Amino acid sequence: MAVKKLSVSDEEYKQIDKVNAENQMTLQQLNNRVNDPDQTRRLLNKIIGQPVDQSVEVRLPFYTDYGRRIIFGKNIFVNSGVMFTDLGGIVIEDDVLIGPGASLISVNHPQDPNNRHGLELSPVYVHQNAWIGAKAVILPGVSVGKNAIVAAGAVVTHNVPDNTIVAGVPAKVIKTVE
Repeated sequence: MAVKKLSVSDEEYKQIDKVNAENQMTLQQLNNRVNDPDQTRRLLNKIIGQPVDQSVEVRLPFYTDYGRRIIFGKNIFVNSGVMFTDLGGIVIEDDVLIGPGASLISVNHPQDPNNRHGLELSPVYVHQNAWIGAKAVILPGVSVGKNAIVAAGAVVTHNVPDNTIVAGVPAKVIKTVE
């Protein structure tokens, strides 16, 4: 996957703050009020800028740094305290489970100190029926395969093959799912 680079002088970089400010207000409404399921879904729709299917359940609090580059499939369960750093794009396919406190990160910063405040964007994909364990961290550009399991606390730095279980820091394949 290609990495998209943004400099602080790029027009797109400047537009990010505008969307971010809008979404931060909506996130506060979502996370700091008592909302019924319909209100929660309306606020999520506003944050991500598209309808969230009725089969998607998101436990609060829900965190995102941007919001507009999250794509949810159907029959997804996102537990409480999950962080979506989505400026680079995060795609969650159908039937995915995401444990509490997990982080899906699609943004990095350049190693070059002169460009450190710039952004490097690389999407994250979580494919059908995958399970991301509690407090797992999925780093930019990673694809978690179909039916794969990411163990609790794992830090995933490379793609996870279909039908495997990964664990550790950095995560490594420990087993095949049958």
